[in-house]
Order: sequence, then C-alpha cells, then structure tokens
Amino acid sequence: MSVASLFTAPVGDDMALIPRGPAIAEALHELIEANYERLSRWNPAVVAEPFALEETRARLERQAVAWLAGSLLPVAIAVPHESGGWRLAGTAALSIDAGSRSAEVGYWIDGGLEGRGLVTRTVSALLDHAFGPLGLHRVALATYAANHRSRALAERLGFTREGVLRQVNPTPDGFDDEVIYGLLADEWRGTAGGDQEVRH
Repeated sequence: MSVASLFTAPVGDDMALIPRGPAIAEALHELIEANYERLSRWNPAVVAEPFALEETRARLERQAVAWLAGSLLPVAIAVPHESGGWRLAGTAALSIDAGSRSAEVGYWIDGGLEGRGLVTRTVSALLDHAFGPLGLHRVALATYAANHRSRALAERLGFTREGVLRQVNPTPDGFDDEVIYGLLADEWRGTAGGDQEVRH
C-alpha cells in the first residue's frame, strides 16, 4: 500500500521518515501483520492483544497526542513504492523524559528489508535530533540479549553497554536477558555519525 503524507523527511535517496499518526493506520497494521511472528519475539508491545486495526489506530492517536506533549517522537520508516509515493518499512521512536534530558530509542523494520542500513540511518537521524534541536543529554537503547542485529546496531553507533537485566524479557522458549546501552551527547558529537548532516 502506498502511503501519502503531508510531511516527509528524506534520509538519503531511498528512504524517508514520516509522522506516525492515524492517517497511516491501515498501512501500518498490514505491515505489523506481515511481521507478526518476528515482532512477537523481539518487540511484543507492538503486537500486544487485542491486535486489531482499531487498536492500531488508537495507539497511533495516543502517540500523536504524546508527540504534541513533547514526550514522544514517533516516526515511520518509508521506502519508495514501485508505483510512486512511499510504502511503510518499519517504525522508530524516541520516548522522551524532558526533566532528565534523556530518552530511549526503539525501532523495528520489515523482515524483508533487514541488512540495508535503513534502521542505522533512522536511528542516526533520531540521535541527531535528540542531541541537536531537543538538547538531550543521554539516549538509552534496550534490547533482548539474543537480538544480535539490534546489539550490533547499538555498538556500531557508539553506544556503551551499561548493564544486563537478567531474564526479564519473556520469549516463546522462556526468558531472555535485556542488554542496556547508553549514549551521551558529547559521545555522539565526537563520532562520524554525529557529524553527518541529516535533513529533518
């Protein structure tokens, strides 16, 4: 499904970030359905019951309200659609705590689009925004210990592994540890990623 948006932020020629709101509910629901098995393991909150289009739309409405309140920066990752416009490829967000000038970043991508650098560029753009216009001091990233792709992304972007929460994440096979990473503003500005110009 091609997605129309009033606002897109290109991140290179082959992807863009668009606002996550009720207007993309149907397209996002279809993408979640296509990735349900993967998401139920690595990001169960995305597919929590009841999993229905109405709930997807309600979540997007809540996220839009949180965006306006300044506590969330929710975006959808989009790639060019063969018939023109954009199609959804995944989502990402910064959950913001203005009082502590910190945030946590989260993301997921369509299984068929893994390995193309889309998530790396998305998170880089969010970090540029977090440590630039938002003036944040720290961004955290939490991931299942067994999610090697996500852990590799954190390390590639300069996050420091800060700790492990043991057997906190339920899985179909039992429980998995959660690895906590952190990145400070000065650390991001000192990396090649932090020096890149990203259009917002």
